[in-house]
Amino acid sequence: MHQVIIVGAGPTGACLALMLAQRGITVKLIEAARNFERSFRGEALMPSGLAALETMGLADIVTQIPHHPLTQWEFWIEGRSVFQVDEPMRPDEPPCTCVAQSNLLTAIIDRAKQLPNFELIQGRPVQNLLRHNHRVSGVRLNNGTEHVADLVIGSDGRNSIVRKKADLPLQAQTQNFNILWFKLPAGNLFDNRHPFCTIVQDRNAFGVFHSTDNALQVGWSVHAEDPDWKDTNWPETLRQASPPWLSQHFHQYADSISKPIPLNVIVGRCEQWHRPGVLILGDAAHPMSPVRAQGINMALRDVLVATNRLVPALRTKDTTTIDTALMEIQTERQAEIIRVQTLQAAEVHDAEKLRQFSMLRQIVSRSPAAIRHLIKTKWLFRQKKLRQGLTRLSLEN
Repeated sequence: MHQVIIVGAGPTGACLALMLAQRGITVKLIEAARNFERSFRGEALMPSGLAALETMGLADIVTQIPHHPLTQWEFWIEGRSVFQVDEPMRPDEPPCTCVAQSNLLTAIIDRAKQLPNFELIQGRPVQNLLRHNHRVSGVRLNNGTEHVADLVIGSDGRNSIVRKKADLPLQAQTQNFNILWFKLPAGNLFDNRHPFCTIVQDRNAFGVFHSTDNALQVGWSVHAEDPDWKDTNWPETLRQASPPWLSQHFHQYADSISKPIPLNVIVGRCEQWHRPGVLILGDAAHPMSPVRAQGINMALRDVLVATNRLVPALRTKDTTTIDTALMEIQTERQAEIIRVQTLQAAEVHDAEKLRQFSMLRQIVSRSPAAIRHLIKTKWLFRQKKLRQGLTRLSLEN
């Protein structure tokens, strides 16, 4: 019998499986997909996420896979540059870095596979949880096979099957937008720079950056009152909503813009992350807004706390001690999650005001340098916690 079954081999599951296995815990990692090649995965590692990987001894992996640091954050409103911020924002931190997440996951799991107490099952979704004496005791897969363990951990994302089967309700926050993702050739648009550009034109808003696969990646905000995105001429819409330098690029590659892939934005957190014998982490417990790419970074910080609490508890092999550790993990992590989600909501609120009020967009885009400096200062003040987290975390064992 395995001590731990982890469901979901995203950043949370892969890293936690490795951390536990390195510390002598027998781990079975179960992933529904047959591979990690999804069209869009979170690529941005903030200083907090990079620090977490370094603490886990995984910093070398980042340098060995496709990656690049961002060089600037740029904000364009009504065709005008409002302000720019260089990366890194502080001399004592690394720059926000884009990584190829599929390569990152593969490298982490390859490292775990070298350990005799680690096992990976891929291409088999979890169908249900097993229970014994009112405690979760394992999982049943879609092929009917059953796997038992002292603890089941759900790291299976915002649509978590473990969360649903464990009856851990998600308290969703109201969101008035979803995201459409596009890709197209980057060409020589940014040359050797790697900025993240936020663009607001009329009631349209989108982000664009150079992804690690040498493509231009575009995230377009879609609201309930917008026309059906499936009926939209996207090459022309993107062109018209862009400042001249980007409009020309969209026109040049109009025939190469990918069909948009919708992402339903789910934001919220569970009041309780655990039941006897089961724990949820990462987006399964607290799906984050896409603002400032917090999902992967908060998930990696979850791993550090979970490792610290779970390893000594699992070594006792006492179920009461294990279940107490689950409560301690949530207690230690939820304050930061609440604060970061609050900061994300503040950014969404400011963006919504710009989208709703044309006069405000005109005022901001045409404001003198002193006003634009104040706007920049306000934005920078909010970024510290979004980039670095609220507390310094380490591995204790």
